[in-house]
Amino acid sequence: MNASQDLKDAKARMAAFSKASPDLFEGFAKVSKAATRSGSFSSAQKELIATAISVAKGCDDCILYHVDAARRHGADEAALVEALEIAVEMGGGPAVMYAGKALEAFRSL
Repeated sequence: MNASQDLKDAKARMAAFSKASPDLFEGFAKVSKAATRSGSFSSAQKELIATAISVAKGCDDCILYHVDAARRHGADEAALVEALEIAVEMGGGPAVMYAGKALEAFRSL
């Protein structure tokens, strides 16, 4: 896995879609900003929640995006592992495989 390149590619795809649908993306960006703003949970914790959901849903690009954001907001590997444990509880066997991808991405970004 080349997590840095995969993340760059995912962001490029997202940027291309945002140009193709600017009104939708403007709304989505507002939702994303509001959802990840620090409150009762820190921004890092919120990104870890998003990572866990990404793992349970099986979205490779989402995993990369939210693992990167969690790291940038100061999440450590131990916190990631705890979030991944919840993802596995909720997502079963397939989430185990995506949890491994998330941990690998965290370690390589």
